Amino acid sequence: MKKKIEMLIKKGVTLPNPETVYISDDVNPDRISGENVIIFGGCKIMGEKSLIMKNSQIGYEAPVTIENTLIGEKTKLTGGFFKGAVFAGWNTFGSGAHVREGTILEEEAGAAHTVGLKQTILFPFVTLGSLINFCDCFMAGGTSRKDHSEVGSSFIHFNYTPHQDKATPSMMGDVHHGVMLNSKPIFLGGQGGVVGPVRINYGCLSAAGSIIRKNELSNDRLLVGGSYKEASLPRSFNGYKNISHIFNNNIFYISGLLALKSWYRHIRPLFIYDDFSGHLVKGMQEVLDECITERISRLKQFCSQLEAFHQDRAFNSYMDKEAPGNAKSVLAKMNLAEKTFDLEFKNNELKAEGEAFIKIMEKKINRNGKNYIHVIKSLGPDDQHQGIVWLQNIEQGMLEKLLIGQE
Repeated sequence: MKKKIEMLIKKGVTLPNPETVYISDDVNPDRISGENVIIFGGCKIMGEKSLIMKNSQIGYEAPVTIENTLIGEKTKLTGGFFKGAVFAGWNTFGSGAHVREGTILEEEAGAAHTVGLKQTILFPFVTLGSLINFCDCFMAGGTSRKDHSEVGSSFIHFNYTPHQDKATPSMMGDVHHGVMLNSKPIFLGGQGGVVGPVRINYGCLSAAGSIIRKNELSNDRLLVGGSYKEASLPRSFNGYKNISHIFNNNIFYISGLLALKSWYRHIRPLFIYDDFSGHLVKGMQEVLDECITERISRLKQFCSQLEAFHQDRAFNSYMDKEAPGNAKSVLAKMNLAEKTFDLEFKNNELKAEGEAFIKIMEKKINRNGKNYIHVIKSLGPDDQHQGIVWLQNIEQGMLEKLLIGQE
């Protein structure tokens, strides 16, 4: 450990209190830039995948633990725990963080203090306040740091059900519009929450203190969710309500991530400019694959429990009243869903609209350089439409096969 710390200091890394810094044996010093990187006292860096790019600093407010986390340029992690996450660059994350596997913060996304994330993807500019639990979410929207989607302080995404499953991912915005960085921001008011799985469209605002339980598929809406009145009701242990809602929202979520996989596979590599950025893009691809695998696994778990409940006569009688045929439809669709997602996951075929968009991006990069946000923002309306159609067609091909009924 001491030898690696000496190597980092020699290459230019600033360690104000090096004797208090822990570097595990599997850390590769070559994946830590020596250009204006600061690692403050009490920090721990572990894992062979860990990466720290130039102009970044960790541990300014409190010690930081990093395990197999990739940190892009000009990122500040000021205190907390980070494992299996990717920060694309120009990110800031406050102290008290608890960030776990499957988390991707794209450029200029960030959070204040005491925020927990897992299996969550934030597109550029998305900002989280303080005292937030936002696991199993996707959020996009906004056009700049001054016009961004935001989650207010003391917000919770409720992602664990009484049936002990997590088929509850919520999607704020979508992939095919979100990547273009030109959508209206979404605002989720503080002291509130979302009961997953839920989809909320661009331009929507939830009032502070609201608990959102239903999809909002229209743009530019004010959402107000009231609390329940006091009541004591009989509880059904072997039953799900809103089965098609749960299944369909999972299908939308996974289809969106698979479209994002194509973006990460074909567009993100165009912005590689050195070994560090190459490692970062590879890390983004790997973490996204983990997110997709996790969501398919959680949906399969939900369907397995649904199948077990389906054998119960009382449950069948209950479901016949609440949602005729929904359980049977979901169970029938799950096998097809698994095959469809597996095929798309492995698919390397790039259709004509994708090839055309890549050529557009290559021209923009040749003209404007390899700053991701700058290049995306330079796309004209026709160029944006080309990219949107490409990704939307990927999603739509899966949705047409797998959705049950209409929301």
